[in-house]
Amino acid sequence: MIPPPPTDLPAHLKALAGRADDALARALPGENDPPVELHRAMRYAVLGGGKRIRPLLVYAAGHALGIDDARLDAPACAVEIIHAYSLVHDDLPAMDDDALRRGRPTCHIVFGEAMAILAGDALQALAFEILAHDEAGIDAHARIAMLRALGAACGAEGMAGGQAFDLSAVGKRLTLAELERMHAYKTGALIRASVKLGALAAGCRDDDLLSRLDRYGHAVGLAFQVRDDILDIEGESSVIGKTAGKDAAADKPTFPSIIGLEPSRARLDALVADALDAIAPWGERGEWLAELARYSATRGH
Repeated sequence: MIPPPPTDLPAHLKALAGRADDALARALPGENDPPVELHRAMRYAVLGGGKRIRPLLVYAAGHALGIDDARLDAPACAVEIIHAYSLVHDDLPAMDDDALRRGRPTCHIVFGEAMAILAGDALQALAFEILAHDEAGIDAHARIAMLRALGAACGAEGMAGGQAFDLSAVGKRLTLAELERMHAYKTGALIRASVKLGALAAGCRDDDLLSRLDRYGHAVGLAFQVRDDILDIEGESSVIGKTAGKDAAADKPTFPSIIGLEPSRARLDALVADALDAIAPWGERGEWLAELARYSATRGH
């Protein structure tokens, strides 16, 4: 039995999240630089809170492989900026039509739909520019591999494909395998890429280690989504930062709706156990990864 983990991030990971915030603020265009409205929308989308799980996974994977945090800032920023762009587009009326994100009005509510679309487009482009122009001493081979990994996580076999599955699944009864495939694309792909980017930045080319990290990322990505589905039932909008109960109201397939609430909790335990087993060879060096796996399944928002 997995011991009960904390429901909040430990102090050292919170400090790393603060490091990511500082790096993001530097990487984004200034809010008074023209075109002003676009840049303000971009900064609003990225800097408006968030758990920074994806940057933390970059740092944690790099830490497990002995790389300095400074060399991980660029990939950490890139994955979070991609995540922010995906949220801006997912919240649009043509997609999930949500008015609340991270406890604030969504980007299109504040800046209008057209500017929100442009902000998402510009953020996606910026993420790849950051990776391509990284000057932290990461060699060209590793940077090309990181660009490829991040691109794959965004496309038809990643977030875009997952959103397409999601849109077509509304009102339908999916099997558990179909639901897990949808979320492996929509949520899991970028989480897996975050772990891989940390490893690639560290110069890792060991197929066995990369396979273990990919297994870890897959388990954490699914655990994150199962927890989201549980919070949609049990959470309060003021705590989780988005509209509670929205998935059920929209008749979207979720883990509790397909297998039930208690089996969903059991699935969470199994996913965390698998993630921890995958990183066992790293021992204490993998503790940041272990803490993030536990947090993904216990977070309150």
